[in-house]
Amino acid sequence: MGSLSAAHLSALRVLVARLPLDEINWALTGSTAHLLQGVPVEPHDIDVQTDEAGAWRAAEALAAYCASPPRWTESQKMRSLLGSYAIEGIEIELIGALQKREPNGSWGTPADPAEQRRVVGIEDLAVPVLTLEYEAVAYAEIGRHERAELLREHCGRPHL
Repeated sequence: MGSLSAAHLSALRVLVARLPLDEINWALTGSTAHLLQGVPVEPHDIDVQTDEAGAWRAAEALAAYCASPPRWTESQKMRSLLGSYAIEGIEIELIGALQKREPNGSWGTPADPAEQRRVVGIEDLAVPVLTLEYEAVAYAEIGRHERAELLREHCGRPHL
């Protein structure tokens, strides 16, 4: 089972303090969010998913940690605002207004973290994460079937 390093916990403290949920619509995604929900993975970075307005607000709130400000990026399967930050030596990837390409080639509606979010506790922190159920579907849609299956296996299990 993976575990969160002291640096990861410190970075989470900064994120929770600087990105109040009543002001910025966000949630963790990726390995750190998965670990916090009981999936045995080893997190390396921290991925923060938000909407477009949240990406710009988060960029302001995290300006002191900025490695690369948010900019629009596009791949064959996804497009989003993407920014990079470093807190306590941990890379933070800020993903805003994430859209997946539909089978017909058009772009889907930007993801809304609030619709798929739950809050989990670690130490004295309340950390918003995207649900494993949602993440399993999202990973399958982008072709990451092994991770999608791992997430499905852990849906409904108690978290840390």
